[in-house]
Amino acid sequence: MSYPGGYPPYPPHPQGPGQYPQPYQSTTPMAYPVYPGSAAPQGPISGYPSATPYPSNPSYPAYPSGQPGPYPGAGAPGYPPQQPYPSGQPSPYPSGQPSPYPSQPSPYPSQPSSYPSSQPGSYPPSQPGSYPPPQSGYPSSNTQGSPYHQQAYGGAPAQSQQAYSKGTPTVRPAHPFDPKSDAEILRKAMKGFGTDEKAIIQVLTNRTNAQRQEIAHQFKTMYGKDLISNLKSELSGNFEDLILALMTPIPEYQAKELHHALSGIGTNENTLVELMCAATNHEIHAMRGAYERLYHTSLENDLTGDTSGSFRRLLVSLCQGRRSENYMVDHHSAVMDAQALLNAGELQLGTDESTFNSILCTRSYPQLIQIFMEYQRLAGHGIEKAIKSEFSGDIESGLLAIIKSVKDKAAFFAEQLHDSMAGAGTKDRALIRMVAIRSEIDMEDIKRAFHHKYSKTLADFIREDCSGEMEKALLNLID
Repeated sequence: MSYPGGYPPYPPHPQGPGQYPQPYQSTTPMAYPVYPGSAAPQGPISGYPSATPYPSNPSYPAYPSGQPGPYPGAGAPGYPPQQPYPSGQPSPYPSGQPSPYPSQPSPYPSQPSSYPSSQPGSYPPSQPGSYPPPQSGYPSSNTQGSPYHQQAYGGAPAQSQQAYSKGTPTVRPAHPFDPKSDAEILRKAMKGFGTDEKAIIQVLTNRTNAQRQEIAHQFKTMYGKDLISNLKSELSGNFEDLILALMTPIPEYQAKELHHALSGIGTNENTLVELMCAATNHEIHAMRGAYERLYHTSLENDLTGDTSGSFRRLLVSLCQGRRSENYMVDHHSAVMDAQALLNAGELQLGTDESTFNSILCTRSYPQLIQIFMEYQRLAGHGIEKAIKSEFSGDIESGLLAIIKSVKDKAAFFAEQLHDSMAGAGTKDRALIRMVAIRSEIDMEDIKRAFHHKYSKTLADFIREDCSGEMEKALLNLID
């Protein structure tokens, strides 16, 4: 992120004595990007402040209008007469405060930052559809500012996350929405002999998770019966699993999937990697809370008990949900981190996994993008190659999942969906989980990434690997 340099000389104001100048405003062009992934435009941008005026101090003399002025007036007690700033000297105001801008340019090559400043008010509020598709090489949906995603997770992520990026869901709130009418349709579909699966699909795949919860409450109010219990008694197989997944609040559903991966004989590491390594802080905290409510134990304790070694330490680090959300890129720190990763892996005998763990679990997504670029410059190849040569097994899968989701989360889930359907058989549980969750977050982006990577649409893959009501419901969710 480029900023204007130090304060320039302040010239004499043309007005007469006793008339105060307006607060100083910089004319240096700002370099905020128009949207994430874009090159910084040249020149001022409409809607952005050109600079922050000097802070007002109520102890200073007032303007003639009665408003407090940011500068002392000529002859004010305790201040020297107002004079032009000496040429080449920085402004002495505000007194005693260090300049927030670097006085010297960075010795490292600067690139236009593609990420917004984390300063309040530096980016306009996100509106649905306000950003075009992300450019290649930058994350497509690392954080979820979508209002639909916020409803599903019970709250909004941090403002810096909303400004950074936003995925495009395929399941959006129904407008108009009448939970009473939907409850009547579902009651009629399950009443008597036989079940009208088409009506169930039509209603539940075209409502968001939050709207489905409203339908369930209305159903119990109207008929004195639990909708989920009714659905269980009427449906079966993978179609039942999918419908029940849609009816479960997303953090609770993810907590159940984590518990299933950790319980029983053996551990499903692929599920842990998918849910933990690609999650935002907001999602991790929601999962942890739901897990504790459901199972009366902490997620961290269960992860510690069922995994081991470097992979366990990686999951415990991620479970804290403490990744930096300062979305300004520090080029100097990125160079230092890239060099530290190189020293911890390829430039020494053995591997210092703690360095990889620390950097990949704590740095913000935009900062990691810059670190990966610096690593490529220093090593002559991507960091993925280093991970594959230095690690193996579950820890390799986990670190690669973080890197892939940082670079392009939609491409990461496109690959996960492909793996769930490729080869003999289908990993139905993984397929249901990803479609049920991502349809409300970034499924449109995943579909584009899938087609780009495999030259075949996700819908075509589903038609080839699924059938019956399960196929119809999945296709409805991704369309």
